[in-house]
Amino acid sequence: MVGIVLFLTALCLLFVGYPIAFTFAGVSLLFGWYAMGVDLFAFMPFRIMSIMQNTILMAVPLFIFMGIVLQKSKLAERLLESMATLFGELRGGLAISTIIVGAFLAASTGVVGASVVAMGVISLPVMMKYNYDKRLATGVICASGTLGQIIPPSIILIILGDVMGLPVGDLFQAALWPGIALILSYVLYVTIIAWRHPERAPAIKVSEEDKAKAIKKALFAIIPPLFLIVAVLGSIFSGIATPTESSALGGVGAIILALFSGNFKPMMLIDSAKETTKVTAMVFAVLIGATAFAMVFTYTGGDYLVEEFMLGLPGEKWTFIGLSMLAILILGFFIDFVEIAFIIVPILTPIAESLGINMVWFAILIAMNLQSSFLTPPFGFSLFYLKGVAPKGIVTTDIYKGVIPFILLQVFVLALLVIFPELFGMSSMLPE
Repeated sequence: MVGIVLFLTALCLLFVGYPIAFTFAGVSLLFGWYAMGVDLFAFMPFRIMSIMQNTILMAVPLFIFMGIVLQKSKLAERLLESMATLFGELRGGLAISTIIVGAFLAASTGVVGASVVAMGVISLPVMMKYNYDKRLATGVICASGTLGQIIPPSIILIILGDVMGLPVGDLFQAALWPGIALILSYVLYVTIIAWRHPERAPAIKVSEEDKAKAIKKALFAIIPPLFLIVAVLGSIFSGIATPTESSALGGVGAIILALFSGNFKPMMLIDSAKETTKVTAMVFAVLIGATAFAMVFTYTGGDYLVEEFMLGLPGEKWTFIGLSMLAILILGFFIDFVEIAFIIVPILTPIAESLGINMVWFAILIAMNLQSSFLTPPFGFSLFYLKGVAPKGIVTTDIYKGVIPFILLQVFVLALLVIFPELFGMSSMLPE
């Protein structure tokens, strides 16, 4: 039972606010020494070295760098401004344009924080100016900002590919249609709300002259990120480049787009590199701590207890899928997607393999579920990002209540992916 006590202790420390990486490393050191002595940790240098030599994980800092450069080059601002004018005449047009821009930013940057902050600074004041419902406006921004978790190139898909031993290119391809389904569900929800309650999402008047300018401006704003998306994802899907190689291409492409936008400065490049280093250091510190945790958990027999429990349940595959999705959803209310990916997923992966579940499909289910962790109160990162830049008059409860319909939409799309994978081009992945 040492492994189970280790797991519960780590969760309790995370809930009260202890740093993630140090919590994993600290409890692992304590319980590992108690259970098996200090000789157990003689393997740690080899595990750390294997992490540092992992070429798949090299894509993480490169995609983060690409996203930060694009955000600082103000391409997001141009997209939002032109799209808002283009769709403004429709009921809910401003909200729909925010969702579309969120999808573009997800596919070109994959950085949730940058997307939410950019749309919160630019789009939220405009929606408030035209008397949009506060809850709808904040919910749309938070939800569309988190699309970067499922739409490739996604950092979480790269991490899951490494943790589960799956080709990242296969995960990128499999995540495309679920991501599009999520976008369509958001647009449909906003359309229904605007139709039934026009006062919550009113249309705005745009002159023909302004509309013509907006179309031209939108084209110039869409083409650069679209070109980068096609270059990065196209090179992966066609087999020309690996995800790591395409991430390097994306980083160079982002710098080129910044040069053409006229917003490139040497200081911007330095700041982008610094921010990339900070985020990457956090991810790898958590990974090393989680590696120690997983090693102690495995050597103390915790994985066998969990596997025996899961395999002994009635319903086998479907019960396991239901319980694992529910556990990840609940944990997402309290801890970050990185911890879940590095701690929970390695426990679930061998069980899923032993049950004959298609691992690519299972990985996409986990990624869809982890996306909700950015929205679920009280610790959803998107909620904090938006609150930090929200104008006066937007209180925390507005944001919390605003994201609830979008969390339900995510759960609904996830349920469709579980029950009807053929709708997402995954008919061969359904468990028998």
